[in-house]
Amino acid sequence: MKFRKLGDSDITVSEIAFGSWLTTSGGVEKQTAIACVHRALDRGITLIDTANVYGRGAAETVLGEALAGLPRDSYVLATKLYFPMSDTDRGLSRAQVHKQIDASLARLRVDHVDLYQCHRYDADAPLEETMEALTEIVKAGKARTLGFSEWPADRIAAALALPGVTKFVSSQPQYSLLHRDPEREVMPLCARSGISQIVWSPLGQGVLTGKYAPGANVPSDSRAASEAMNGAFRKQWLEPPVLEAVQALKPLAQQAGLTLAQFAIAWVLREANVASAIIGASRPDQIDENIKASGHDVPPGLFVEAERIIGRVV
Repeated sequence: MKFRKLGDSDITVSEIAFGSWLTTSGGVEKQTAIACVHRALDRGITLIDTANVYGRGAAETVLGEALAGLPRDSYVLATKLYFPMSDTDRGLSRAQVHKQIDASLARLRVDHVDLYQCHRYDADAPLEETMEALTEIVKAGKARTLGFSEWPADRIAAALALPGVTKFVSSQPQYSLLHRDPEREVMPLCARSGISQIVWSPLGQGVLTGKYAPGANVPSDSRAASEAMNGAFRKQWLEPPVLEAVQALKPLAQQAGLTLAQFAIAWVLREANVASAIIGASRPDQIDENIKASGHDVPPGLFVEAERIIGRVV
């Protein structure tokens, strides 16, 4: 496992991060989920990413159990707030920042998180109030650093311009060969501002594993077949031209000595502004496979060809 610096902070993180959304929020039996967490740590993953809304606290609770008794400095723990936790609890107001960090710490069984992230931008809360509240929890020792997920570039710039507040060190966007939007504005701004990317869905919701074959039925155990995921899954990525393009990447991955999934993650990690790529798992052996993407010296020409192939269909 290779490691990278997280923005302008003093924290280093593993190039592969363990994401808890699908694993510890109830989608996987609890003991299997805990086994996945332990396997991730055993294989050198140090960054564990979660959010209060995953399973409405369930993911943090299971993580708290999985991490109990482990040395606190042996992992980097990140969580988020913004989405509704009840009919009245949502957003990034000062009251919510303080309430939700305390609730997350209790579920996680720790006295601080290493990274506290705004899960989305809250247009209903004054930005100054949000940043002041986040700064207060850093000063109180409840969070070491701050980040955000899927904020527009102008709001990132506005937050960075505020005086007297703790600056962001991380951004968490969706980023993959199938979704390169962050390259336009967010990544350049972040690179100039000491902010690293911790990217989610580097496998394009599983499409870049190659398991969805053109013209074939969707595998019954796949994310695309899950009723719980139907609203979030990008069905246009299951169109034949996209799936055919993904299949055309397999020879490139083979030339690199990687599986297609490993190749897709390695493509994400080619970007210097990316500190870590988040992977999920429903079985421990999936972690064994995906971490092999870290540290691979892939010939740049293979990535250029991959971009050309995918760029024709997305």
